[in-house]
Amino acid sequence: MAGGHVMAVGPIRHYEGRTTVYVALACILAASGGLIFGYDIGISGGVTAMDDFLTKFFPTVERNKNRVSSSDSDYCKYNNQGLQAFTSSLYLAALVASFFASFTTRLLGRKITMLIAGLSFLCGATLNAAAQDLAMLILGRILLGVGVGFANQAVPLYLSEMAPAKLRGGLNIMFQLAITIGILCANLINYGTNKATPWGWRLSLGLAAVPAIFLTLGGLICPETPNSLIERGHLEKGRAILVKIRGTENVTAEYEDMLEASEIANQVKHPFRNILQRRNRPQVVMALLIPFFQQFTGINAIMFYAPVLFSTIGFGKNASLYSAVITGAVNVVATLVSLASVDKWGRRILFLEGGIQMFVSQVLIAIILAVKFGGDKTLSKGEATGVVILVCVYVAAFAWSWGPLGWLVPSEIFPLETRSAGQAITVSTNMLFTFVVAQAFLTILCHFKYGIFLFFAGWVVIMTVFTSLFLPETKGVPIEEMIHVWRQHWFWKKIVPSAEEMGIKPPTVVNGGDVEKPKQVS
Repeated sequence: MAGGHVMAVGPIRHYEGRTTVYVALACILAASGGLIFGYDIGISGGVTAMDDFLTKFFPTVERNKNRVSSSDSDYCKYNNQGLQAFTSSLYLAALVASFFASFTTRLLGRKITMLIAGLSFLCGATLNAAAQDLAMLILGRILLGVGVGFANQAVPLYLSEMAPAKLRGGLNIMFQLAITIGILCANLINYGTNKATPWGWRLSLGLAAVPAIFLTLGGLICPETPNSLIERGHLEKGRAILVKIRGTENVTAEYEDMLEASEIANQVKHPFRNILQRRNRPQVVMALLIPFFQQFTGINAIMFYAPVLFSTIGFGKNASLYSAVITGAVNVVATLVSLASVDKWGRRILFLEGGIQMFVSQVLIAIILAVKFGGDKTLSKGEATGVVILVCVYVAAFAWSWGPLGWLVPSEIFPLETRSAGQAITVSTNMLFTFVVAQAFLTILCHFKYGIFLFFAGWVVIMTVFTSLFLPETKGVPIEEMIHVWRQHWFWKKIVPSAEEMGIKPPTVVNGGDVEKPKQVS
């Protein structure tokens, strides 16, 4: 079959309502949870390039950094397992925390989970700013990781459930926009604190408390989602919130779908066991492969270590931080492009265009470094500028495709009864491979040299082919009606049981074209 595109036809209902100021403000505040993740991604690479930080915690790296280069050492001067552990320990903690967060989002709600994330991040930021030794530094990173795990579990779900279907993509992408703003802010802060010796790195790490405060406020102020309230038995309150966020009293169709989804969800006592059923097979595949592919675009390797990477290929200390600021700004602007276009053009076209653009830019970067850098060769000013431009082209492609869509698509495809478990799989897979990339990147860079970009380009080819063939379009489909998308897909319809097989009567058309809600066969 040629591809995976399907039209949203058949028994998919569309709900009434509009985007209210109330839901927009709630989503903005909740999306600030992405600031936590983004700030950490950006701050780590800048701090690990600061001499004062390296002298205190990683003196071996500091000596290697300032040593006269040999033919192999240009790519290897930052290769240190302890330094990589500083960056990657957060993501290992986030992986474990995401499973606990799955239970809190289901049993306590999305709002409480965001509050836990904010408080944990506050504690971690305080420890890191005051760190006196490596153990204290790593402990702070672990607490930050717990915050990231809980935030990444709750915030995408919160945004997908609060947003009206026609704008779900754009509002959910606010999470990724917050991540990119966090990265840019971190790069700007690193550029400034790099000159504040010997305590600049403490300020960089301590300012992580600022996004944590925003998320904590979100956990206190934002309303709970109607889906979560109904799932936990608060029916009247759930309907009242639904009326408020949709701006209309006519929410009967959406409310009935939530009630039905809640009834099914409450019958499921073991969501992780239920998620393995055949009807959930395509969602599980996406929850595993999309975050895996997202990390193997190579983006976090570049964002974690952007100053280190630019320093490695010959930029001065301040120039490398400045270049990281430029890529961070491109990241923000390109995410705005995705936010504006995802509900107009759909998910698939952004995935496919972004994949092609990332592949081309990575191959060109590898060619320039292979021919012009290493050993006795250094990049000229023009060549170095070309590398920065190509990195920006690559970052832009990621920022309007795999960056936001890697969080959006998994958060919108699961039914209510397995939504928390599905998001836990997404977050834990993302954190596992973020950990792997963060822990291994500097070592791989040392051995692969310019080939690191070809390595990631190869993965980009694989993921682009995968999305072309196996990912259906989910634009505009109500979140509780998503099952029909899989039943209409050329491949997944062979796996997902039909409504008749599941004991559900087929829908009937009434009132001149409206679809009557399917009923469970007794």
